Amino acid sequence: MSGPTVGFLRKRSFTIAGHGTSVALEAPFWAALERLAVSRAVSLARLIAEIDAERAGRPLASACRLAALEHVKN
Repeated sequence: MSGPTVGFLRKRSFTIAGHGTSVALEAPFWAALERLAVSRAVSLARLIAEIDAERAGRPLASACRLAALEHVKN
């Protein structure tokens, strides 16, 4: 995967429920989320929207990291 090395944030922009938002995560988290999206047969944007819908007030970046961690653990 191209982009900054571990420890540096990589920002990506998405449209969720008609509103633009950006998420900044480290490259390994993006890689895990991309694998999770593939395993669910959805786009990365769709996966981020699903995470957003279930985050229960948690910051979106934190919810994304937790989803990536859970995927890697399983």
